[in-house]
Amino acid sequence: MMQLFGAVILFMTLSTACGLRCYTCTATEPRSCTDTKSCLVVFNRCFSLRVEGLNIVTKGCQTSALCGGAMACCEGDLCNSAITNGPSVVFLLISSVIIPLFL
Repeated sequence: MMQLFGAVILFMTLSTACGLRCYTCTATEPRSCTDTKSCLVVFNRCFSLRVEGLNIVTKGCQTSALCGGAMACCEGDLCNSAITNGPSVVFLLISSVIIPLFL
């Protein structure tokens, strides 16, 4: 049981070290944005920005200090998609492993 707990901790550490992943593109249709990118460590948010008048959407990595105004920022891997997926699958898997440890 302790080995499983250690594996979960290692997985969480490695996933944090790899950095945030965001959708990245410049497109006229937000749903067509399917490219992803691993953000540099300094970027802790994903963003979506719609340029009014030109009908263009830009998505990518951003720092929380620059979020605001027309730029919609979010936390979590691939959170800036056009489709809301709900809770991250990773968190669901981790919780399903950790909860039995405390029961």
